[in-house]
Parts: sequence; structure tokens; C-alpha cells
Amino acid sequence: MKQLFSSVLLIGFSWLARNPSAWADNHATLTIGSPAPDFKLPGVDGKNYSLASFKAAKVLVVVFTCNHCPTSQAYENRLIQLARDYSPRGVAVVAIMPNDPKSVQLNELGYSDLGDTFEEMKLRSARKHFNFPYLFDGAAEKAANAYGPVATPHVFIFDIQRKLQYQGRVDDVEKPTDRPSAMDARNAIEALLAGREVKVKFTKVFGCSIKWMEKQSHTAAADSEWALQPVALDTIGVSGIRGLLDNHSDKLYLINIWASWCGPCFNEFPGLVTINRMYRMRDFQFISISADDPKKKTFVTRVLQYVHAANTNYLFNSDNKFKLVDAVDPKWDGAIPYTILVEPGGKIVYSHQGSVDPSQLKTKIVDDPFIGRFY
Repeated sequence: MKQLFSSVLLIGFSWLARNPSAWADNHATLTIGSPAPDFKLPGVDGKNYSLASFKAAKVLVVVFTCNHCPTSQAYENRLIQLARDYSPRGVAVVAIMPNDPKSVQLNELGYSDLGDTFEEMKLRSARKHFNFPYLFDGAAEKAANAYGPVATPHVFIFDIQRKLQYQGRVDDVEKPTDRPSAMDARNAIEALLAGREVKVKFTKVFGCSIKWMEKQSHTAAADSEWALQPVALDTIGVSGIRGLLDNHSDKLYLINIWASWCGPCFNEFPGLVTINRMYRMRDFQFISISADDPKKKTFVTRVLQYVHAANTNYLFNSDNKFKLVDAVDPKWDGAIPYTILVEPGGKIVYSHQGSVDPSQLKTKIVDDPFIGRFY
């Protein structure tokens, strides 16, 4: 894991060295006392929203957040509870997703099963039962440029005149299982509802950087870097497969049995490569095992190179495929593709015969206790 992490960092830093502007964002943040900038944005509920949509609210809480960021996910339940607690008291909470989905790199999705597209926002809102509007600003980033969030999540709280009275963090603890000691956003809301001045008007924020549109070139560069990674193919026998399934590592194994002559196998393989690129910096390893004839090693290697499968790849070393089936999983009927998730210690927590649903598989991976959505 350390060797892989080091190589990934080396690739990333070598690119950043050639592109020093990637280190910083140059977007000004709204200052205390400023009027709330208007916006016109679509919500996941099918409605369009602007400042006027919340004109009846005594206090307006605008939160810039997103799907993929682990910090944003860590605060989702707290935002839901904040809206539940304060909505009856005349406080409106609205969440805005500021990221350009095309600027989110695959290795930035390592803590999520969903990216930041509008369709994926609808899925997250439905799954979490968001009780506040969730708006998409990724198409033009006009609201994000007007407000200037530094990271996700970033909170902006406005009084009844829609003047900014607080901007910063929700509270001082990222991990959702820990108890915060400074409830900054709640304190600001309580002060405004009571007609008092907000004592702490500004705090620093912590979370994922905003994926501005100008970062699309970073994503393209990362894709180009990935295409240059070496693709290798080794052979494996029954004992080797059984050793994999015992999984004496500290990683969650995603193992896919496929063959170059299998149409569904070939069609789903790019999606598995994408999953590998998402989670490979975590305690995760994607392993493919080809059921092709051992004599076709050169051809299988070319197929893997075509799909940029820079992961651990094996070719079963026998033409007796029933030995392969028996070695992998007694519950497997033998049809391919066949995919399993194996936790450290050898427990198979997911198995699927036929083409996988990438969305379901990603959810299964990120919700596994050996991976997780939070730092």
C-alpha cells in the first residue's frame, strides 16, 4: 500500500510541478456585511430557486457542499438535523453544489460512490432524505463565484435583511461520531433569531477544494498520466487463487473473473478500471483473473493494455476451467463475468454472476468497514 501510495503521489506531484497554478484557487470569498448575491439554480426536486424563494425566512443559511467530498458526507446528517431544528423557527437552509463535475478527478472520488453530476445529486438527496433544497451550480458556477466558498462544506448565514453575518464551518469536529465543542453555525443562527450580534462572525473551513471549471485540464492530464501506466499480466494457479481468497492483506479485494472472448466481460471491464482508479489509494486492490487459454497470454495482455488495466492482472494457468470455478467460489455456477469482494481475513461480502451494476458495486465498496466514507 505504501509503495502504491508513493507512486501515486509521485505522479501527482510531477504533474503539479509542471502546472504550479493548480496549487491555488483565486476566487474571493464574500465578506461580512455583504448582501446575499442572487442566484437562479435548479434543484434536485425539479424546481428552480432564487433568493426570492426564501424571502419569508428570518435567517437564511446557504451551504456549499457536494456529493463526493468525505467532509461533506461527514456533515450531511448534521445539516439535516440543523434544518429540522430551525425550520420551525423561520430559518431556511439551502445547499448549493458548486463543483464542475468534469473537473473532479477519479482519484478524488475515493470516499464516495457518487460524483457531482446533477443526476447523482438527485440520488444522494433521495438516499439521505435531504430536508432542504439541493441546488446545482456546476454548469456555470455563477453562485460559487459570487459567494466564494473555499471548500466543501462552507456555510454562509444571512440575517433578515440578507446581510452576511457569519461565514465558515458548521462546527469544529469533522468526524460525525465525535462531539463538537464549538457549534459556530448554530450559535450564529441563535444570535440572529434573538436579535443579538453574532460574536464569532468568521471561522476557517476544512474540506475538499472547489472543483472550478478551470480544473478540467487537470482531469485531462490525470487521464493522460493513467494511460501511460504499465499494464502487466502474470499467471496464477489454483493454490495462488486460494491464497488470494484467504486475503492475508489489509486490503479489500475486488476480484473479477473474465475472458477476452466474453462480450459482457469486455463491456464491463472499463467500469471496473474506473472503480480501481477511484479507490486504489485506499485499502483496496482490484484483481482480474482471465479464463482465457494460457497460450493466449500475449493477446490477453494487449486487451488489458487497450482498456488501461494498470492493476493486478492474472491469467489462469490451466485450460481446465472447472478447476478455476472450484478454486474461486463453491457457490459460483461458472458463468462469466463473475465478481466478488473479499475482506481481509477471507470473508466474501459480495458476489455477482454476470455484469455488475457499477453504482451498486461502488456503494458496496465505500460502505465496507475496511474502506468507509470518512477520514
